[in-house]
Amino acid sequence: MAMTLRLTDAEQDALRERAAAEGITMQEAARRAVREFVARGHHMDRVHNVASLIIDRHADALRRLGE
Repeated sequence: MAMTLRLTDAEQDALRERAAAEGITMQEAARRAVREFVARGHHMDRVHNVASLIIDRHADALRRLGE
């Protein structure tokens, strides 16, 4: 699927410089950034879900530790 990405001049310059330093196109740099953003979000969701599970399962012990 195609999309248009609108960047400020500063963002575009930074992207161009970073992509050149990596030896990749600006498009590939942007695609990598999107993949990393999505992966980081999924990771944070998993961490939150597991933390909630642990808090629920060990609520009594956590309460006693806080006393």
